[in-house]
Amino acid sequence: MKVIVLGGTGNISESIVTRLLELGHEVTCYNRGKSGEVPAGVNVIVGDRHDKDTFIQTMQREKFDAAIDMISFTEEDALTSIEAFRGVSQFVQCSTVCTYGIDYDWFPVTEDHPLRPISGYGRDKAAADHALLAAYHKEGFPVTIIKPSTTYGPRSGMLRQVAWDFSWIDRIRKGKPILISGDGKALHSFLHVSDAAKGFAGVLGKPGCIGQVYHLVPQAFITWEDYHRTAMKVLNREVELVGVPLQTLLAIDPQRFDICREIFGNNTYYSSAKLRRDVPEFVPTVSLEEGMRQVIEAMEQSGRIPDSDQETWEDAIIDRYIGMRKER
Repeated sequence: MKVIVLGGTGNISESIVTRLLELGHEVTCYNRGKSGEVPAGVNVIVGDRHDKDTFIQTMQREKFDAAIDMISFTEEDALTSIEAFRGVSQFVQCSTVCTYGIDYDWFPVTEDHPLRPISGYGRDKAAADHALLAAYHKEGFPVTIIKPSTTYGPRSGMLRQVAWDFSWIDRIRKGKPILISGDGKALHSFLHVSDAAKGFAGVLGKPGCIGQVYHLVPQAFITWEDYHRTAMKVLNREVELVGVPLQTLLAIDPQRFDICREIFGNNTYYSSAKLRRDVPEFVPTVSLEEGMRQVIEAMEQSGRIPDSDQETWEDAIIDRYIGMRKER
């Protein structure tokens, strides 16, 4: 198939491009040419999708068989894609599980769960999905929507539970305690980018996947406590996990800990049964320990692990709560 990937150099899309090449597809990437190189054999079109007229004309002229959109974030983006990709056999939209919010009616969450997004990102993605599905029902636009959860790889780095911060890796190496939210028992799922690529590439050419929404997650889940202990195993150093209530963290610094409020401090468990049924080749093989080892090594090589001695916020919170425990 002649496939275009909008993006193609990001955390997930880089692996999607590699997977498509392995499967023998003719691959083109469309991006602004500012975020990295593509593998040999991949065509590149440099442009900005927000230059709508040029974008639509270019996509219509090239006549792709399928498109995978990794850089559509709003309803306006989705409406532009509908115009740009009329005539393709399949259009795959990268959405997000953040469209569900954190108020769940059942676990594991299935694709028919009500949407209650609480973040701007989640609301915008939900609006984009709605526009695409409306086009499918109204005019047969051949959309497939894929909703990843936390998908990690060398480009993204290894996140932690409480904040957008990589110094936690250095803290473990130096034997320093690290913060978690509450008791660390909140459930979450982690998928390596090479496994995620199997899902995106796997829906292509399957008519039964058109008009469908899929969760791109592993079958298993893990607590954040065990996630951080896996990192300790990888780094060969045990440290103390210091639990602080989420509301306390938000009272201390709502901006720093907002990711914990929006998703990481809550149980998030999504079903992958539908994708595994319709795309049998979606079989994750990279364990969290293996993937974490690979990503931390890549982060080290690129100098992306900050010196935790230069960060004071975490020590201040931990010292306070360890002191409170000793006073009891």
